[in-house]
Amino acid sequence: MELFDLIKALILGFVEGMTEFAPVSSTGHLIIVDDMWLKTEEFLGKYPANTFKIVIQLGSILAVVVVFWKRLLSLVGLYKVDGKKMTKRFNLLHVIVGMLPAVVLGFAFKDFIDDHLFGVKTVIFALVAGAILMIVADKFGPKRPKVQSLDQITYRQAFTVGLVQCLSLWPGFSRSGATISGGVLFGMNHRTAADFTFIMAVPIMAGASLVSVLKNWEYMSMDYISFYVVGFISAFVFSLISIRFFLKLISKVKLVPFALYRIFLAIVLAAIVFL
Repeated sequence: MELFDLIKALILGFVEGMTEFAPVSSTGHLIIVDDMWLKTEEFLGKYPANTFKIVIQLGSILAVVVVFWKRLLSLVGLYKVDGKKMTKRFNLLHVIVGMLPAVVLGFAFKDFIDDHLFGVKTVIFALVAGAILMIVADKFGPKRPKVQSLDQITYRQAFTVGLVQCLSLWPGFSRSGATISGGVLFGMNHRTAADFTFIMAVPIMAGASLVSVLKNWEYMSMDYISFYVVGFISAFVFSLISIRFFLKLISKVKLVPFALYRIFLAIVLAAIVFL
């Protein structure tokens, strides 16, 4: 494995880490950076390249676990504060209810999504569609949200946010963009919607990654181990940075600035692809 190849792994890990939890679509950015520029499939092969994207996603998941470890352990009764459970209301059932719609639709339409929705052109339209939803959420969401913390989320709200999350099955739409927008529209403040999004990401992303790893296990090769390791570490480190930064930022700037960035990116991509 040459040094330039490892730099590619570092770059892709950076892209994954910095975009996975911001509402700008990590899948869209990876398709853009890799398919249009780095082209790892050309030297790794199709299936090892797909496996690499799974590996760096695991780095992002680990970062969420590090940031939210107390909340995650409290969901299964393994963390207490002053002799009491950390949360009285927010529990594992909220997470299950929230992730269920996307899990069901994801399994049902996985082949269709893989065959028809992965590509620069479809990502362009998804970037714009997601941006519109984010602008609508900021404009029409409650001015004084009733839900100010995870412990105030109801099961109905968790389910409705889960329904909106299904839009993120369209590559480029952004899972965090969809779920945060859904949370804001249904009465959560931006920080609470973001917290719920990140916590719900752990089982969803971990499950999807596990299925993909098992599916692509035969393509795992020691020849690429250094490439995988560099990408994993890069994604983990930059995810830690981006999560902490985004959680501080989202309450101040809300969603519109991210939506405008998505529209700008879509215009640039459209100019490259269609002109």
